[in-house]
Amino acid sequence: MKWAENIGRGLFEPERSTSNGELWFFKFLELFVSVYTVIFVWEWGWYTQLRNVEVVLPLGLANYMDVSLFFDHNLALINAALITLLVILCYFRIGPKWLYMVVLILFHLQYVIRFSQGEIPHSQNLIGMSVFCFAIGAWFFPGEKQMPRFVLGSIIFFIGLGYTSAFFSKLIGTGFNWYDGRHLWLWISEKSIDILSREGVYQPNILQQMALNSTAIASVILLIGWFTELIGFTMWWKKIRPYTTALLIGMHIGITLTMNIRFDAFVMQLILVGFPWYKLIDHFTVSMPDIVRKWI
Repeated sequence: MKWAENIGRGLFEPERSTSNGELWFFKFLELFVSVYTVIFVWEWGWYTQLRNVEVVLPLGLANYMDVSLFFDHNLALINAALITLLVILCYFRIGPKWLYMVVLILFHLQYVIRFSQGEIPHSQNLIGMSVFCFAIGAWFFPGEKQMPRFVLGSIIFFIGLGYTSAFFSKLIGTGFNWYDGRHLWLWISEKSIDILSREGVYQPNILQQMALNSTAIASVILLIGWFTELIGFTMWWKKIRPYTTALLIGMHIGITLTMNIRFDAFVMQLILVGFPWYKLIDHFTVSMPDIVRKWI
């Protein structure tokens, strides 16, 4: 099918030759995912050790095994230490090709242990999906050219699919009136309670005040964000990817300003994969002295 081939070319660019800039960027992207993987598993480990007492919301593996075993005896911290070691080995390509798959399984285990209490953030899901892409790429596409193209293309595919799926999930769950501005009033009020309980004071910003004073303005804000989610799949095409990425980043800024929901790691990774940074690296590499360029 031509449309599938067109999407595949946009995601994986099989005709383009590999450059040093692309390889350097890929190692930086892998470093980013590795660092956040380690950060998250240790955060989850300490949270589990200090606060988890029972399974409220079984997720994934927690439906088939009793993850409450990891609430005691520092087992969640031991798992975090093991994941940290394996991530380092994977980054430096030490060990078998399937080692990333072990990281994925242990990462998922740590995830369901921590979030057995409910309320799952978005950034952790994207990092987990990225680890999945690295696991598949390292095992089945280990070549110098194939692995970077597969991993980056797969991450972009799932990001685009996730945004567009979010649009249809809202449509199916609530209907066409999802963008009703009164929904935004509700969400602003809910987050204000969280902020008030955490900081002892809450003061709405200008955008929130505008939304709270006008149903029409609140509805327009939601409608813009909803439409931006719909076009998320257009990230699959290389030429329009930077523009779609810019719109998605703007949407997240709007969510932060209106609902005080932050997507720090998510947005940073979106910035990384949504723009052709390898071209900028190649440009600087070409302008470097021959001795430096040869060493790189």
